[in-house]
Amino acid sequence: MAWNSRVDHVAPFRVMHLLEMAQAREAAGFDVIHLEVGEPDFATPEPIIAAGQQALASGHTRYTPAAGLPALREAIAGHYAEHFNATVDPARILVTPGASGALLLASQLLVETGSRVLMADPNYPCNRHFMALAGAEIDAVSVGRDSGWQLDAALVAQHWHEDTSLAMLASPANPTGHTLSAQQLSAVLAAVAEREGEVIVDEIYQGLNYDDAPLSATSLSANAFVVNSFSKYFGMTGWRLGWLVAPEHAVEPLTRLAQNMFLAAPTPSQHAALAAFTPECRRILEHRRETLKKRRQVLLEGLAGLGLAPDLPPQGAFYLWLDISRYSCDSQAFCERLLQEENVAITPGIDFAVRGGEHHVRIAFTNDVARLEEAVARIARFVGRL
Repeated sequence: MAWNSRVDHVAPFRVMHLLEMAQAREAAGFDVIHLEVGEPDFATPEPIIAAGQQALASGHTRYTPAAGLPALREAIAGHYAEHFNATVDPARILVTPGASGALLLASQLLVETGSRVLMADPNYPCNRHFMALAGAEIDAVSVGRDSGWQLDAALVAQHWHEDTSLAMLASPANPTGHTLSAQQLSAVLAAVAEREGEVIVDEIYQGLNYDDAPLSATSLSANAFVVNSFSKYFGMTGWRLGWLVAPEHAVEPLTRLAQNMFLAAPTPSQHAALAAFTPECRRILEHRRETLKKRRQVLLEGLAGLGLAPDLPPQGAFYLWLDISRYSCDSQAFCERLLQEENVAITPGIDFAVRGGEHHVRIAFTNDVARLEEAVARIARFVGRL
């Protein structure tokens, strides 16, 4: 049977193979420490759960408008005003089934066959895959310490071609955890505008910032396409809810796309998410952010003694991007051996990087401090044998 050749550009997510291996070892009785999947060990905050239960009890199970529950769009706009001093018309906000739904809409609107898209390398692989499925050619620009592990204005200028139509940024970024400052982001937005291109800013990990205050592109430009999610900071992974902030002129075609692609985001999830913006929920979420900050420090200190600490500590998200080249040039094999020999599950860098992924791994600090300390001890034993 023949299928769309663009599917061939979608690589498998190797971490899922590691996850299956880890689960098989657990089933066999081994004590596995999971640091591979980007999902913290926190449950959804109770105020959100209660709001979701109330929504179900009240019969809120019918479709909402394609762009989302009006009250939720207003709440998101209020969130931008309160925390980012940004004026965002609720009409510019489309609520989507996860951030993936937002990326799907943006890719279908902005990309066509022959378009070129700039993004950092390493990057979250689905960002590449969404654009490739829409017909784009991906220019994955290698980044490192010199650019703060981000796609900066100089790299945009260097790698922009006549047929480049879009630059995609992520702050904080997966897998590196690094952020763009307001000055850096403004410079990239200006560089792309000068070339009459479009910008998508992935802010999925926004709020999980440890050194500086969170930043949003909405406070700098009304023309950027901004993707966000209730999964990471708000702890609603399984509720499948995200949103897209779009320029005013793009709202109508995006709404038409949403109507045809998924009708609407899950209704109970939208009602539940209204509680995410309450002061009670905010206190819970900020306490969790502080917990993640402590975990980051534990890993940074523990891995430094092994020569594995990143050259630039991440400012956000809940990941460390580690250079393992002193121990291995095959990140997949490194991760599989670590799991088999020491029962620690981490992610091979080849999932995220077009170039250099074989020399890197990603560790998620999504377990408590005691488990992270045990993981470091096991990793130390493992690399001591290499």
